[in-house]
Amino acid sequence: MSIEELFGYVSAIVVGLVIGLAGGGGSILTVPIFVYVFHIPTVLATTYSLFVVGSTSFVGSINHLWKRRVNLRVTLAFALPSFVSVYLSRRFLVPFLPDPLVQTGTFVLPKSDAILYFFALVMIIAARAMIRSDRPEQGEAADGRPRYRSLSLDGLAVGLLTGTIGAGGGFLIVPMLVLMAGLPVHRAVATSVFIIAINSFVGFLGDIHHTTLDWNFLLPFTGLSISGIFVGMYLANFVAPDKLKKGFGWFVLIVALYMISKEIL
Repeated sequence: MSIEELFGYVSAIVVGLVIGLAGGGGSILTVPIFVYVFHIPTVLATTYSLFVVGSTSFVGSINHLWKRRVNLRVTLAFALPSFVSVYLSRRFLVPFLPDPLVQTGTFVLPKSDAILYFFALVMIIAARAMIRSDRPEQGEAADGRPRYRSLSLDGLAVGLLTGTIGAGGGFLIVPMLVLMAGLPVHRAVATSVFIIAINSFVGFLGDIHHTTLDWNFLLPFTGLSISGIFVGMYLANFVAPDKLKKGFGWFVLIVALYMISKEIL
């Protein structure tokens, strides 16, 4: 095993660690790890990301469900529309995007590059939210009455994002659950992990019809990520997640800028 691959496997633990601590965020590292460390094609990397993120989040959500931290009614309102958009985007949108995506004169933009540019943009947005700790204590649902229509519409948007780039979208889901469902932050994190788990698996199911998977690679990587979420959930009892998220946000920003420079140069 090369040093580069060893770094990739260690990074798998970090992915689970961040999901366990913050209810999201770690998943946006999986695609860059697969593409730049393990040199996996972009579209296949998003498929692998969905499996890793789904498996890791599902294991973490079992603990949250056992302790009754997950709001199932809010989960249904947000997740059902999200399931539809993530499945349709993986089953039809991503496979049928033209390649190259844009071709004008001498300018050619391959589909894989377009997905990576979009992914890097999402990473920058996520990094900004983490650095600023954009996690409101209350919002339009401060009265405790969830805004189910708004939750459903946002679920559609997050599902499309998840399906397109293979990230769970937890950095978006947690603030939405606080703002529009009136959930305390700790319950928003728990509910987010559960939504991410099912969302990712639904997207993965949309891929298996037209994708060949390397299980000998995928399962060990996923196992390491799952070990990371246990560490993250344990540390969440002692460490303020927002402090760690700020540092992680700067790291995500650096990775995003590296991705953009790698694609341009």
